[in-house]
Amino acid sequence: MKLILLGAPGAGKGTQAEVICDKLSIPAISTGNIIREALKNGTEMGLKAKSFIDAGQLVPDEVVIGIIKDRLAADDCNNGFILDGFPRTIPQAEALDAMGIVIDKVIDIEVPDEKIVKRMSGRRVCKDCGASYHLEYKKPEKDGICNLCGGELVQRKDDHPDTVLDRLNVYHDQTEPLKTYYGNKGILCVVEGQEEVKDTTVLTLKALED
Repeated sequence: MKLILLGAPGAGKGTQAEVICDKLSIPAISTGNIIREALKNGTEMGLKAKSFIDAGQLVPDEVVIGIIKDRLAADDCNNGFILDGFPRTIPQAEALDAMGIVIDKVIDIEVPDEKIVKRMSGRRVCKDCGASYHLEYKKPEKDGICNLCGGELVQRKDDHPDTVLDRLNVYHDQTEPLKTYYGNKGILCVVEGQEEVKDTTVLTLKALED
């Protein structure tokens, strides 16, 4: 089965991708991970991406698409895959179609913006060991102190409310139109994200079977 996972930053796509990956025994392909892998392996497309990254520029679509194409040609994708983080725009979706890749289903994890801001802005990480906490859902035993190593807990810049809102605005502007794109193809399934991850997982697995 060839799948795409959609959803705003903080909607919990990564967790759902892992569950589907385990259930269907297909690879979960994250754009960020495969770009890092291409850089590490020094592939032709990886070297092209490196030139942009070193210059502090965004990696352009044609390079990202080339890296995706190389990855989908790997043997472990013969029985399907899950794309997480690609496509992000209509042109990227059109490029995927142009590769001749037929997507079976697109699962969109829907979570209201205000809940995403609350989720992400409440996250704290340990400066020393990187352990993750949440001010509401996973509180440390002592305020501001890591349970594991006693290090200071801090808020990452990416989790600051203003940064989260900026990322959400980009998502709504550039990526959300994909819901209409794939809805018109009749392959979009919307899953309402729940408070508990396991409840979202139940709905996600049900969407695969429908």
